Amino acid sequence: MDQKTRKVLDLFQQINAIPRCSKNEEKIIWWLKQWAEEKQFPVKVDAGGNMVITVAPSTGYEHSPGIVIQGHVDMVCEKTPDSDHNFTSDPIRHVFDGDWLRADKTTLGADNGIAIALAMALATDEQVVHPRLELLFTVDEETGLNGAKLLESGFVDGRILLNVDSEAEGEFTVGCAGGRHTLVSRALTVTDLNGGSSFFDLKIQGLHGGHSGIDIHKQRANANKILARTLDQLFTSCQIRVIALKGGTAHNAIPRDAAAAFACDPSQAATVAKVVADAEKTLQSEYGATEPLLTIALVPADAGDHDHKALSEQETRLVIDLMLALPHGVMGMSPDFEGLVETSNNLATVEIIDGALQILTSQRSSVMSRMDEVTAIVRAVAALAGADSRSDSEYPPWRPDLQSALLKRCQEVYTSVSGRQPAIQSLHAGLECALIGDKYGGMDMISFGPTMEDPHSPNERLFIPSIAKVWDFMVALLASYK
Repeated sequence: MDQKTRKVLDLFQQINAIPRCSKNEEKIIWWLKQWAEEKQFPVKVDAGGNMVITVAPSTGYEHSPGIVIQGHVDMVCEKTPDSDHNFTSDPIRHVFDGDWLRADKTTLGADNGIAIALAMALATDEQVVHPRLELLFTVDEETGLNGAKLLESGFVDGRILLNVDSEAEGEFTVGCAGGRHTLVSRALTVTDLNGGSSFFDLKIQGLHGGHSGIDIHKQRANANKILARTLDQLFTSCQIRVIALKGGTAHNAIPRDAAAAFACDPSQAATVAKVVADAEKTLQSEYGATEPLLTIALVPADAGDHDHKALSEQETRLVIDLMLALPHGVMGMSPDFEGLVETSNNLATVEIIDGALQILTSQRSSVMSRMDEVTAIVRAVAALAGADSRSDSEYPPWRPDLQSALLKRCQEVYTSVSGRQPAIQSLHAGLECALIGDKYGGMDMISFGPTMEDPHSPNERLFIPSIAKVWDFMVALLASYK
């Protein structure tokens, strides 16, 4: 491992020692503020919690255009069912696995902590020459780009933005999808169970999960959908009554785990076991290539663990039908970029809370009218089930500008440094460029970053050799503005 990579990873480990789930970024912002003041870099924080650290230009770059290097400080906090990690207090534990860096049964937080580490390392390396830099660190990106939405007018002066939040070295992102959340809710009524009912816990486990934008086309299973299919087969065969449901953890993560508790007549116990075993066999066959670790576990539950109340058969059927009917996955492909998803929906979380069914869905599209269409489908399905729905957390798409002066410069610099042409792409995920460009007129923007896989899941990992390649590119790009 070379010295520059080691320096970036050392900073990244310091960042990962600080809990920083979305909406809980105060400690990392305080730490960054202390770092900036120690380096005597001017720093300011806006009312939304976003931070900008200003770094003076190198000699000879005083009249060069200012550069904004941007990343977000929060991370998606996901862990495996057997992990005892506490995201409010424990550091992320790094595990080096050959050329890859991952975490111990949790998300790694390279999305987007590695951008913060790269920016800090560049700003303090005396060998790096650069124009005036503004290190723009935003908060609460992962729950809907909320920090970027709160950026204040005049918070940054530069009009060249380097967003270090893409996940394939050698690719430049010049556009992204817009997004929206739609919450479906319906009040439920529980009734008494017959005496002597048998109780079961059903668990969908071992799925790959992943980023609901970047990985939505990879044919990975959605635990909520598998739960609905299995419950449907159980209801058809055994007239089960649902007691509890919970699946998924975040709007931007494909659900990896889901669970339900249900009751049935004791005479149906053997049938229940057979239905679940058959369902597991079928689904393992369907998803053999993408979900080799998929399991459906059925565990008899102690009657004392339940209060002998459950949804009626009618409401059990309704809940299952609603989960079956709500869409998940790719809804359309882009006509402009080969292989790019244009529109999708993620059936993100499902839970019965305080007597109500709550389902969170996440729509994405690079075309606003298509996002409106998918939202209308979700709301129509909800209405047919007698459920309420509301949409929020909307952000716009970032439309590609293939004539961008920054893009042309980046292509030339990258080719000179690496000896190969970079790929140009648009992304089926939300990037803060969409909102930053909307707020600050004339902003020329590009997104890139080191290679990582499976963000938003405990399988997230960072390809270590790609860090040096991104470093070399950024160093050359900054130097090119003299």
